[in-house]
Amino acid sequence: MNTTAVVFTSPGHLALQSLPLVPPDGPHAIVDVNFSGISTGTERLLWTGDMPAFPGMGYPLVPGYETVARVAKVHANSGLSEGDLVFVPGANCYGSVRGLFGGAAQRIAIAPAKLTKINETIGENGTLLALAATAHHAVVLGKLPDLIIGHGVLGRLIARITVALGGAPVVWETNVDRQNGSTGYRVLNPSDDAVKDYACILDASGDTKVLDRCMMHLARRGEIVLAGFYSEPLHFIFPPAFMREASIRIAAQWEPKDLQTAVELVSSGKLSLDGLITHRCAAAQAASAYETAFRNSECLKMVLDWRTFQ
Repeated sequence: MNTTAVVFTSPGHLALQSLPLVPPDGPHAIVDVNFSGISTGTERLLWTGDMPAFPGMGYPLVPGYETVARVAKVHANSGLSEGDLVFVPGANCYGSVRGLFGGAAQRIAIAPAKLTKINETIGENGTLLALAATAHHAVVLGKLPDLIIGHGVLGRLIARITVALGGAPVVWETNVDRQNGSTGYRVLNPSDDAVKDYACILDASGDTKVLDRCMMHLARRGEIVLAGFYSEPLHFIFPPAFMREASIRIAAQWEPKDLQTAVELVSSGKLSLDGLITHRCAAAQAASAYETAFRNSECLKMVLDWRTFQ
């Protein structure tokens, strides 16, 4: 069995290729992909070649970890049925082509335990569940953030989850194209914010120069949470951090409980995923889709539609 997949052949180059589908050892499911999202964080670093040394890194590779699919085949007693709509957090089933993260493909072979059944009404918004889980993981690490930096998809999800949990955050965004679309929170240009005593500042921008700016607005014994992915070393001037006795916390990858909570928040209506997917493209046009996702600041989330391959 073969599958068509997006393959980063080298930095800055991609192609749609037919690849052998290599199921994992043991019981597995075959899923037909409906939609896959393009990440403008980690996938951009893979695309540019700036991704730091990371397990599984190398070319050629299949990107993608934001996938909605329908179960085509699954073994009995898996907890899933043929026809179920599922979220797929990526896969590694392409033989010699690396699966980092492996979700941008027409068909995927994967262990059923890695699949999460989702409601039909979620549809293509299910591609946002990985980011929603990432946002939840960052928010619940410590105090609820009262300042969030960055109003991309991750920043918006962090803000929405913070509001759902009872917070009232402010969000900083310098890009005018991204300052709209707030729901229950304020978005400011940092230069317009005079507050100097935020107890918890959460960065979702990935800006390697963010720490010094944060320190000037942090309360004494406040906390900075780094939820972006940083391709270069981070530095900060020590005296302001010393005077505030600042803490710095790093939010890593989401855990299964974060994904489950994100699904529950969406299913209950406490968390909306609406308005975050701004661009859609047929998977056959993947090259132009990735170009738009990485270069157009008005593109919050680009989704590839794989249904024409089925």
